[in-house]
Amino acid sequence: MICTIGSDQNMAPQTTLRPFSTIIAQLRTAGLRPTRQRIALGRLLFETGDRHVTAEMLHQEALQSKIRVSLATVYNTLNQFTQAGLLREIVVDPHRSYFDTNTSDHHHFYYEKINRLEDIAADQVVLSALPCPPAGTEIKRVDVIVRVS
Repeated sequence: MICTIGSDQNMAPQTTLRPFSTIIAQLRTAGLRPTRQRIALGRLLFETGDRHVTAEMLHQEALQSKIRVSLATVYNTLNQFTQAGLLREIVVDPHRSYFDTNTSDHHHFYYEKINRLEDIAADQVVLSALPCPPAGTEIKRVDVIVRVS
């Protein structure tokens, strides 16, 4: 707590958040223990707004930010965040997955020549029908990826 000094001694004290408190709360809410690596990678992912990253991109950002973490740890963390509902995995081909910090319903343009994803609002894609899911299953989500060159 920080108290302000001024002429009015009856002013209420101001509170400030710890620098990592938002990501720590986000991890705990998702049922994840806030380890040093999860906090550091979570800050890179979530403090700059919605974005799409590959494990390699995030690993490079971590190294540039002087965060010592292996590529395997980055992959594990991204998968844990996805399983906890903090990220969506977007598989664009068998060898490339992006992780999306925007977990709301929406779709994507995929620019094949430059390997980039761009959001498409959910209401911009209209599906007239879906097949019935196989017996004993239910449709969890529909992801549309519009590939452009």
